Amino acid sequence: MVGFKRVSFKNVMIIFILFIGFILLVNLDLKNNPQLPEEDIFESEEIITTAATFKSYDFYTVKEGENLSIIFEEFKVPLNTAYKIFRKDSNGSLRDVRPGNKMIFTYLNEGIVQIEIIKDTSSSLVINIGEDVSLEKVFKSPETVPSFKTGIIETSFYEAGLKAGIPDSIIMDFAYIFGWDIDFIFDVRKGDRFSVIFETEFSQGEKISSGDVVFAEFINKNNRYIAQRFYDEEQGKQYFNENGDNVKKAFLRAPLDFAYISSHFNPNRMHPILHRIKAHNGVDYAAKRNTPVKASGDGVISFVGKKSGYGRTLEIKHGGDIKTLYAHLEKFNPQSKVGSKVKQGDIVAYVGDSGQATGTHLHFEFWQGNKRTDPVKVKLPSAKPINQNQINSFNNLLSLNINKLNKYTLKEDE
Repeated sequence: MVGFKRVSFKNVMIIFILFIGFILLVNLDLKNNPQLPEEDIFESEEIITTAATFKSYDFYTVKEGENLSIIFEEFKVPLNTAYKIFRKDSNGSLRDVRPGNKMIFTYLNEGIVQIEIIKDTSSSLVINIGEDVSLEKVFKSPETVPSFKTGIIETSFYEAGLKAGIPDSIIMDFAYIFGWDIDFIFDVRKGDRFSVIFETEFSQGEKISSGDVVFAEFINKNNRYIAQRFYDEEQGKQYFNENGDNVKKAFLRAPLDFAYISSHFNPNRMHPILHRIKAHNGVDYAAKRNTPVKASGDGVISFVGKKSGYGRTLEIKHGGDIKTLYAHLEKFNPQSKVGSKVKQGDIVAYVGDSGQATGTHLHFEFWQGNKRTDPVKVKLPSAKPINQNQINSFNNLLSLNINKLNKYTLKEDE
């Protein structure tokens, strides 16, 4: 049996005291010499940054006498790029650049990337510049803005139209559309009412058309006249009444806008210069000198020159053995030549006082065969009615605009 040696208590206490002392010495050293931080080492790839790209623009308006070569040089278009642009212009579009055209130069940083040449409010020529050069014509769709106006006649239709805020061109178109049935000087009465829906086209905020009548209504002496715009398959744009009949007649009842009748058709009239009974076989329209005279209907000019008391005279031969005569003219339209074809509404001459005339006016005659008839009272033949295969489409459009008219009128009355 193995025995164990007895350990003295004194030795144990000495060892314990030495151990405690060692711990105290270690703590004291840590306080005086703190541990240095460890260095973290990371592997990383080098990051290369590039400068930010930015777009800038220059704007220019072409001046009289300038050419694109000079303009390109001024706006930092490199010479070799300019050569490429001109070589690409096989259609000669760049030759159409005119004074007043606007140009927009687009740069990416310092380099030219695009040139836009604005020809008008609806079209531009865009030149894209990169490794290659391309030319492209760009057409911008206009915005159509509808308008509604209504008015009551106090003195004249023209003044009432202006008071209602209707553009001058729409007033004239309105009078022309109803001109086959109504003389807007002789027939209108105080209290007559009118309404019109018209469209105006805008492009980039700029007005590009004078406007076009969509729907028109005129109430004259308790008679209601309606004109609805419709694109007929055979006749193109026409205006029809509520029955689908063309409001356009074969002839204008009055060849002047806003003149007044100074002398009616009268076979027993006393002549103001000769002072004897002499038939007045036409209608005299008093108007200012050089007021445009319109062809009453489609036809061929058969006479241009002077005729005794008529002075400067123009005659138009129409279909159906009908002739119209325009006398006491100041001058003729330079294009009014014998044999020239004219359309209804074409300006053929201008009001004057040539021949035996007491003042500036137009003498207008309407011949049927060898007989002169009263232009104011003659029954004018209608143009073609609407195609029957389109009558449903027309009726739908007519109903739509009559409903719009009623809604607009209610708002105006509120």
